[in-house]
Amino acid sequence: MSTSTIRRALLMAALSAAAAFSASAPAAEYPDHPIRWLVPFSPGGGSDLATRIVAKHVGDSLGQTVVVENRPGAATIVAAQETARAAPDGYTLMTAGMSTLALNPSLYKNLPYEPFRNLSMVSTLVNLPIVLVASPASDLTTMTDVLMYLRSGKQASYASLGVGSPHHLAMELFLQTFGGQATAIPYKGTPPALQDVASGVVPLMMADLAAARPLIQAGKLRAIAVPAVQRSALLPDVPTFGEAGAYPLEAAAWQGVVAPARTPKPIVEKLSRAIVAALQSPDVIKQLTLQGMEPAGSTPDAFFAYASQERDRWGAVIRHKGISAD
Repeated sequence: MSTSTIRRALLMAALSAAAAFSASAPAAEYPDHPIRWLVPFSPGGGSDLATRIVAKHVGDSLGQTVVVENRPGAATIVAAQETARAAPDGYTLMTAGMSTLALNPSLYKNLPYEPFRNLSMVSTLVNLPIVLVASPASDLTTMTDVLMYLRSGKQASYASLGVGSPHHLAMELFLQTFGGQATAIPYKGTPPALQDVASGVVPLMMADLAAARPLIQAGKLRAIAVPAVQRSALLPDVPTFGEAGAYPLEAAAWQGVVAPARTPKPIVEKLSRAIVAALQSPDVIKQLTLQGMEPAGSTPDAFFAYASQERDRWGAVIRHKGISAD
């Protein structure tokens, strides 16, 4: 072998080693200062609580402070835009769920960000179970009663958290599966909506299980069924839709974690491992479960696949119903 050939071989080996080092270096050195984690909702809600619980453990694992910042507004669009515009260095994260990734692309004609082009999927975070509840003042005691009410041709109605919210779309999916009809009565938040259902102003609602459970246990709301494959451990006596005699519906709100697009893969994977480890911690599991949330956690690729599937699924419902948030 000639000297020049040997030199070329050594050069190629050196370049390959340098490339391998540069690929692993970002993750090895990361993080060296605090991380911002944006929440697109006001303080105190389920997504905010879940983020703060997990962020503390992630910060401890990575050896850096994780600062949670609330950026509510415009159906999570404000926080999504800020995340998409941030430097892709792993120091900006966002809690993003159904609205951000799966619903907004179909609800808004001119969405100022593209979820799968402007954001990097990091990990799933939590599932937020939903329960169909009825007013104790109504005659709706079983799923059969509900189906008859929604098929009656009368002016049926239900409480909704606004056009395009996960709860609104869960009810619309329910109506679509059996041809029922009802008018959505919009509310600005879960507490006033549940209060009106409890008092009989509106007879029905697809509600956050976590928010509805105390009222169900106090006898102020009547739980009809959960749109899930299995019963909830928090409401073990409440049947699934399939058990209750309806189409086996599966609908739940969910949240995940994203970073700006082009964030280096080693950093994204390091963050994902830290989040998954936090979600497997007995302490975190206990705290989230007490809040009515189900810990999730996944690889970036698995989250990408799940979010894509949910975008297609709910997009079909939105188009079929002609729903728009513009």
